[in-house]
Amino acid sequence: MIPGAFDFYRPNTVADAIKLLSTLGDEARPLAGGHSLIPMMKLRLASPEHLIDLHGIASLRGIRHEGDNIVIGVMTTQHDLVVSPEIATALPILKETALLIADPQVRYRGTIGGNVANGDPGNDMPALMLTLDARYRLEGPNGMREIPATDFYQGAYFTALEPGELLTEIVIPQPVQGHGYAYEKLKRKVGDYATAAASVMLTISGGKIESCRIGLTNLSETALLAEDAAAAVIGTSLDEATLQKASGLAQQIMQPAADGRGPVEYRKHVGGIMVMRALKRAAARAV
Repeated sequence: MIPGAFDFYRPNTVADAIKLLSTLGDEARPLAGGHSLIPMMKLRLASPEHLIDLHGIASLRGIRHEGDNIVIGVMTTQHDLVVSPEIATALPILKETALLIADPQVRYRGTIGGNVANGDPGNDMPALMLTLDARYRLEGPNGMREIPATDFYQGAYFTALEPGELLTEIVIPQPVQGHGYAYEKLKRKVGDYATAAASVMLTISGGKIESCRIGLTNLSETALLAEDAAAAVIGTSLDEATLQKASGLAQQIMQPAADGRGPVEYRKHVGGIMVMRALKRAAARAV
């Protein structure tokens, strides 16, 4: 189908984009990669009267260090993440996850900001951001504020963004050297959303798990942080019994919908398997 009529804007600065969002109100939408919004417009599931294209704002793209943090502009593409030597060295799980998103054609256009900002529970980056303890910088008519990713997601497609606000940067604490990481994703075919996925970041000391965070993708209305499951593995050598316990605790917070990817019990079952696989692979990488 053909989208409905809309006015198109391409601001050159964040300030201009925020002014447009504030002035045009609820009928205005920012446009990043467009892989979520444009298909919805074609199906007439979304009919914004105003599109604000962010591609003209150079400051929204790039990767830099800021103290002990890595700061990523929201218009940085998935391809940028894949080819970045800095990301490969400091945040290899981010590269691993980006490579599992859709296909190269999509990754050339799709942005990290678009993936995290629209609140789609099927997107891969939100759960990863929870796992990485990321923070989001939001700019609006009242200035800039920073919010933990754990407080950003409120429901399917509902986030903490206020009217007129724009997500501009993602702030990620740089992981310690020698950490273990993994993103495990089960999908029906290349390019599909996850049937279930799990991200893990951990450290090991003296043969025991010292710290751990576990994120879950597409297993509830929002990305999930499986805190009890992560706590269950700390202080253990990650034996089979511990893996099963962590899997069971993660499954307790899963509330997937029954859809074309399978019934609820199947999706919870494979979600638990993704948690175990990610834990084992992360532990094998830790030094």
